[in-house]
Amino acid sequence: MTSPRSTGRRDPLGLVTGGEGMITGTVVSAAVIAYGGNTIDSIAKLTAAILGTVAVYWLAHLHAVTIGSSLTHRHHPLKAMRRALAETWPIAGASVMPVVVLLVSALLGADLRTAAWTALLATIALLTAYSYLAGARGGLDTWGRIASAAAGAALGILVALLKVALH
Repeated sequence: MTSPRSTGRRDPLGLVTGGEGMITGTVVSAAVIAYGGNTIDSIAKLTAAILGTVAVYWLAHLHAVTIGSSLTHRHHPLKAMRRALAETWPIAGASVMPVVVLLVSALLGADLRTAAWTALLATIALLTAYSYLAGARGGLDTWGRIASAAAGAALGILVALLKVALH
């Protein structure tokens, strides 16, 4: 795979180089919203739960990639950490959109339950879009892209079903 740096293209969102992290961060955010939207009593606490949980997952992944790079490629730990930071930051970055949707919904007058559902639906839309984009970049035809998008949507819907089951 050609890196964005070698082709001169920028990848500020990590969609080319950090797609796995975007999916992980989005699903973790959605899962916290699904669970926390039913048990947490304020937007501020739900926001803190999302950011805190994603931070823990990101730090765990950062550590795993750093250690893996040192063990597998014999990279010095500092070089391994720099590489891991570049690779894993999309996990943390992916939590921004669900949090923004949650906060904007609340600012527009939505109660906690409605704001949580709005943020959860936004994460499903993101997972659908990421999966469609992956299908397009993978060279799939229209039906393949739709199938790819449906797989992403199904993952998001699975999280929404968790929310319903926990309510």
